Amino acid sequence: MAFTLPELPYAYAALEPVIDARTMEIHHSKHHAAYTNNLNAALEGNAAATGLDIEGILHSISTFSPAIRNNGGGFYNHNLFWTILSSSSNADQSLPVLQAIETELGGMEAFKTAFSQAAATRFGSGWAWLSVDSEGKLFVSSTPNQDNPLMDIADQKGTPVLGLDVWEHAYYLNYQNRRPDYIQSFFTIINWEEVNRRYLSAKG
Repeated sequence: MAFTLPELPYAYAALEPVIDARTMEIHHSKHHAAYTNNLNAALEGNAAATGLDIEGILHSISTFSPAIRNNGGGFYNHNLFWTILSSSSNADQSLPVLQAIETELGGMEAFKTAFSQAAATRFGSGWAWLSVDSEGKLFVSSTPNQDNPLMDIADQKGTPVLGLDVWEHAYYLNYQNRRPDYIQSFFTIINWEEVNRRYLSAKG
């Protein structure tokens, strides 16, 4: 199976001023493309991956090479990231995921605080996540590099429904070393309809 770089569901400039067009273009057409190409190269001739989708590979990532772990994570994480961004944050309070944030995480402000801390305190490169655990409950976590909660090596395992890329290439042109500003701005461009779709799918 050859994985392909997905098209963005919006123009590179659609998320300005939060994420500038040049950053989006480089991030998608260079970084995400490289993860895709390198994943395909790393999987070539690997019989253990035959018939597996990317989720299946990540669920048993401990049995694969570091190249598949790094590039498979990069491929999956960015696939998710692009879809949960929108030019306007459509936080309809009737959405089940937002109701779950209220009841399970103490409300939107408490969630933002926990998520921001996870993103800001991730040393070096990595991701912050909102995920659904095996009991159907939401939790906030972070992972290093291109790891994610789907992986069997993750400290906290679950299905991601929202993720924030805190690698410097995701924000440095616009924010330089001001990662907290980037994190704060992120909350204004979340596509909550897509997050909710992923949440309902994860709960089954």
